[in-house]
Amino acid sequence: MVMEATVSPFPDDVEVLKALLATATQRADDAEARLANACARESATEAVIAHLKLQIAKLRREQYGASAERTRRLLDQMELQLEDLEADAAEDDLVAEVTAAKTATVTAFERKRPVRKPFPEHLPRTRVVVPAPCSCPACGGNRLSKLGEDVTETLEVIPRTWKVIQTVRERFSCRDCEKITQPPAPFHVVPRGWAGPSFLAMLLFEKYGQHQPLNRQAERFAREGVPLSTSTLADQVGAAAFALTPLYRLIEAHVMAAERLHGDDTTVPVMAKGKTDTARLWVYVRDDRPFASTDPPAALFHYSRDRRGEHPRTHLALWSGILQADAYGGYGELYAASRQPGPVLAAGCFAHARRKFFELADVAAAARKKSQSERAGMIYPIALEAVQRLDALFDIERGINGKSAAERLAIRQELSAPLIAELHEWLASQFAKLSRNHDLAKAINYMLRRWDAFTRFLDDGRICLTNNAAERALRCVPLGRKAWLFCGSDRGGERAAVLYTLIQTARLNDVDPQAWLADVLARIADCPINKLNDLLPWVWQPQRR
Repeated sequence: MVMEATVSPFPDDVEVLKALLATATQRADDAEARLANACARESATEAVIAHLKLQIAKLRREQYGASAERTRRLLDQMELQLEDLEADAAEDDLVAEVTAAKTATVTAFERKRPVRKPFPEHLPRTRVVVPAPCSCPACGGNRLSKLGEDVTETLEVIPRTWKVIQTVRERFSCRDCEKITQPPAPFHVVPRGWAGPSFLAMLLFEKYGQHQPLNRQAERFAREGVPLSTSTLADQVGAAAFALTPLYRLIEAHVMAAERLHGDDTTVPVMAKGKTDTARLWVYVRDDRPFASTDPPAALFHYSRDRRGEHPRTHLALWSGILQADAYGGYGELYAASRQPGPVLAAGCFAHARRKFFELADVAAAARKKSQSERAGMIYPIALEAVQRLDALFDIERGINGKSAAERLAIRQELSAPLIAELHEWLASQFAKLSRNHDLAKAINYMLRRWDAFTRFLDDGRICLTNNAAERALRCVPLGRKAWLFCGSDRGGERAAVLYTLIQTARLNDVDPQAWLADVLARIADCPINKLNDLLPWVWQPQRR
C-alpha cells in the first residue's frame, strides 16, 4: 500500500516565509497592545469605582455621624486601597503606551487622570530658559524673531521649601524662510508628569523608607500650603515604580549571583474582601563583608499572598549555594541532593537557637515581672548554661568578623570546633533526661535535629554564625506595619517589594536613599540600557546639575 506524503502547510519560498513571519509578528504585537489596553482600562475602572465608594462612605459618615472608631479606620483602609489602585492604573497605562508604540494599528488607552488643581500662586517661580538657536536650523538664516514661549511648570521641593520651576521654551520664526523653531519639551520621569525628581524621591522614601502613607503625606503637604490629593500622589508613585523596575532587575541579578544568601520572611497584612489576609514579604540578602569580600551587599524583596513553600522554590529556582535561614519547612525541597541546577546547603542560625534558650533563662524579665506583681516564668539552669555556651561561640565570631574566609576557618577549627563538640555532647545528655514535651527539650531538639546545618560554619569561612543580616533587612516591614496597617492590594505588595529592595540596598551600601533616588529619577529616562549599571547604589556617583 502506498502511503500518502504529508503536505506542509507552509510554502518553501524563503521570501514568502519572511512575509508570513512579519505578518504573524505584527499580529502578536497588536494582540499584546490590545491586551495591555484592556488591562489599563480595567485598572482605571477599578480605581474610579474605589474612588466613588470612598466618596459615598465619607458622605454617609457626614450625614449619619461616626458611630464608632471603626468607621474612621474603615475609611483609612479604603483610602489605602484607592492609593494602590491608582498606582496600578498608572503602571498599566504606561505598559499600554509602550506596547501600542510597537504597532501601527492600535491606539494606546488613555485613562482620565486625577484632576489636579493649578499650583498655588504663592509658590515662588524659578524661570529656566532653554537656550534658543542662534540661527534657523532649516535654512541657516540668523534673522530670528521671537513669537512667544511655552512654559512647563514642574513642582519641586527643596528641603522644606516649595517652589514651581518654570521651564520656558521660546518659539522663533525665521524671517527668511518663515520656519518656526522651538527647543524640545523637557522630559519627566512620568510621561506628561508634573512632579520633579526630588519631589518623587521624597514621596517614595517617605512612603517606603519612613513608613508614611500617602494620605498622611497629603495632609502634611496641605498644611504647608500645597494641597495635593492622595489619588494624584498615588498616580506618581505607580509611574515612578514602573520607571525604577529595571534597577530592581539588576539588583535581583546581582543577589542571585551570590554563592551564599541570607533568607527570611515576615507577615504583611493585605486588603481582602471585608477583611485583611496575612501575606508575606520575603528577603534574600547578599552580604559578604563579614569575610572581607569586596562584592557590594544588596537586599532583594519578594511578595506573596501566603507562605507556601512554592514561593522560595520559585525565587531560588535557578540558584544553588549556601542558604542561611531559619527552620521553615518550605525550604525543604531546596536541600534535596537531586535538585537542579544543584542542591542548596543549609546553614543554621545560632541566634534562633539561642533565642529559644534565652526565653527560658531570662533572669531580667523574670525579676521585672516579679517586681510588678506579675507571674514570672521559671528560670531553668540548663537554659542558662546553654546560653553561656552559645555566647562563647559568639565571642569568637566577634573577634574574626571582617577577616578573610581562610583566616576565619582556621580560627574556627582551632577555637570553635572543640566548643561545638562539647556542646553536642552536653545537649545530647540533657535531652536524654527531659520529657519530650518540655520546652527545654524542644529547644535542644531544634539544634540536634539540624546539627549538620549548625556545624557547617566549621567547614566554610564564608558562613556567618547567624541570619541577622536578613532580619536587619526585614526590620523596615514591622516598623512600618503600625503606620500603614496593610497593603491595599497584591499589586501594592509587589510594588512595596520593589521599593524596599532599592531603599534597603542603598542603606546597605551607606548611600542616602532619598538623594540616590532623586538623582536616579532625574537621569534614568535618558540613560541607555547598557549604562544602567552606573545607577546602582554601589557604583553611583551623583551627577552635578
